[in-house]
Amino acid sequence: MKRIGLIGGMGPEATLEYYSGIIDAFKSEKGDLNYPEIIIYSVNLSEFIELMKARAYDEIVDLMLGKIIALKMAGADFAAFTANTPHLLFDRINERSPLPLISIVEATCHVTKSRGLKMPGLFGTGFTMNGTFFQDVFGKRGINVVVPDEEDRKIINEKLFSEIELGIFKDETRELLVTKIQKMVLKQQIDSLILGCTEFPLILTEKEYAGIPMLNTTRIHVDAIVSYCSGD
Repeated sequence: MKRIGLIGGMGPEATLEYYSGIIDAFKSEKGDLNYPEIIIYSVNLSEFIELMKARAYDEIVDLMLGKIIALKMAGADFAAFTANTPHLLFDRINERSPLPLISIVEATCHVTKSRGLKMPGLFGTGFTMNGTFFQDVFGKRGINVVVPDEEDRKIINEKLFSEIELGIFKDETRELLVTKIQKMVLKQQIDSLILGCTEFPLILTEKEYAGIPMLNTTRIHVDAIVSYCSGD
């Protein structure tokens, strides 16, 4: 098995899900405890967010590359970001990365295409919903990614950073998010929803809402990481 490197902390709750998800994938009925080696570099979330707000993209690329280099020095064979937002700069980071990187966007696009979905909606941080990196990748496969309207994007982003990123999961917030999904189904005819922040599956825990499937980017990414680790 290849040694896994994770750049985590963006946010911490999802990083835990990556670790447990990877370990669960290797659990055996034989009880042989043959788990992969995992190295985690947890990023200072506040520093990352402030750089994103300032659009200091060169600094972010250098910051992420420093973490990847540290993972390589620690013995990692490949790496992955345990968050969607850093994928805004994935191509720039990947060009200079000393390790192979597993993209959450590419992995999600592959699953979306394989399921025959044509019009996924996208929830994420404001950076993700206002960016185009999902659309750029999915568009090459003929898939149209749709985002909520401007007001709803602000509400989703606010709830994400004031509650969900802090591990606060309120029933009323879940209900609010579901109303936003229903609105997109009715007004924008989405046929699925990309949970484009790895914290969203912690509050939107069902496989479907408003009659459409949820594309859990955490689960999808973990599966891709496990597959690469195993050499599949």
